[in-house]
Amino acid sequence: MIPLRDTTHSRNFPVVNTLLIATNVIVFLVQPGQGPQENAFVYTYGLVPARYSVPEISAHFTSFQQAFAFLSFMFLHGGFWHILGNMWSLYIFGDNVEDRLGPFRYLVFYLLCGWASGLFHLLLNWQSPVPTIGASGAIAGVMGAYLLLFPHSRILTLIPILFIPYFIEIPAYFFLGIWFLLQFVGAAGSQAQGGGIAWWAHVGGFAAGILLVKVMERVPQTGLSGRVREATQKTWTPRLQVAPVHDAPEDPHLYGAVTVSPKEAFLGTRKLISVKWGLRSRVLRVTVPPRLRAGTVLRLVGLGKLLPDGKKGDLYLKVLIKDEG
Repeated sequence: MIPLRDTTHSRNFPVVNTLLIATNVIVFLVQPGQGPQENAFVYTYGLVPARYSVPEISAHFTSFQQAFAFLSFMFLHGGFWHILGNMWSLYIFGDNVEDRLGPFRYLVFYLLCGWASGLFHLLLNWQSPVPTIGASGAIAGVMGAYLLLFPHSRILTLIPILFIPYFIEIPAYFFLGIWFLLQFVGAAGSQAQGGGIAWWAHVGGFAAGILLVKVMERVPQTGLSGRVREATQKTWTPRLQVAPVHDAPEDPHLYGAVTVSPKEAFLGTRKLISVKWGLRSRVLRVTVPPRLRAGTVLRLVGLGKLLPDGKKGDLYLKVLIKDEG
């Protein structure tokens, strides 16, 4: 299952979430530049339990290096697929959590989840000499917060069936529940950092996110946070949308809807629409012309039902205008 996006639209552009993604990518690009010293670089800035439990090892590191590793380990990654998976998950779930908490509370929340995941891993792997790196623990905290804040949201998920892409919306509580169960089973069945995956860091981060998000919601927001929200209000809707369609028995046509913002309705836009009809699913590229009013119907010729005589009906998409602010 590959998550593509959630159905809960954030009202503001996720400034902090975007900066976190950018920082992770920049640090990832710096890593190969260390050349032969890359392993030493990872050992210095990664979280290595043995550095804190074995005096002979800890003697080789300064107090600053020991403390800084609790921050730097969250921005290192072990390879392209490692950072791609982490950043994609952060992109999908982080914007909504930031939207609820505000940028500054979200940043504190993210870092606290990362530290909690690191401490959880450290305590359960006290003498492990293997460096733990990656944003997975902090992102697990974001996912835990998402589960608590948006349990009834739906996750648009790609499921390849016999090389055919099938798009399905899965309830967030089910998607994240299965994800957490897999992490817990992986942690229970592994020794230390089995398979190079810090399972317990994921479990600890997820639990921390659930506990911390309600605490952070009670922390007062600053006036600066309010001004940032005003400046970052979104003026667009998601590019990829799901459009369940309906029909009538004697009607060859299909009927659905596409959602745009007032600005998109005025200027025009393009959307990728995942059309679902029964067990069928396909993705269409739809052009929304400018200066449309709410309720306007777009006609897509030949994309309706296949008739007995070989002809096809049409697909009609009603334009819904939603103010994201």
